[in-house]
Amino acid sequence: MATVSPSWNYTLHLPRDLRAPGVARATLRTALAAHDLTQLTPTAELLASELLTNAHAHTEGPYALRIQSMGPDRLVVAVWDDDPTVPDAFKEGAPPVVLEQEAEHGRGLHLVRACADSLGVSVLRERGASTGGKLLWAVV
Repeated sequence: MATVSPSWNYTLHLPRDLRAPGVARATLRTALAAHDLTQLTPTAELLASELLTNAHAHTEGPYALRIQSMGPDRLVVAVWDDDPTVPDAFKEGAPPVVLEQEAEHGRGLHLVRACADSLGVSVLRERGASTGGKLLWAVV
């Protein structure tokens, strides 16, 4: 008899700590292994890493990683932070950006656009630790 795996999601709230993105990636790997989704790990980890690093580098408050199942072999990787400013790469109709070959920054969110099946942003208008800011998400 076949069983249907129930929907699941995890949210990991992260402090302003340089170790936080690494802790979040380790948590992501553990959750995917527990749900037999290790085939999604490389792409999911890349997406999470870029979104987490962006939140850590460009905001001053806490942030959080959320992973959510969307059925067999589909996953949403999302990062919330308390800054409502939407990065250019997530704006609707954002043109591809051509970076200087020697540029040291600016590729991360473009990697997310290239590797995700779909992506988006939800701007949360209210201020507060869990209701303000934005949620950037990508589907694997």
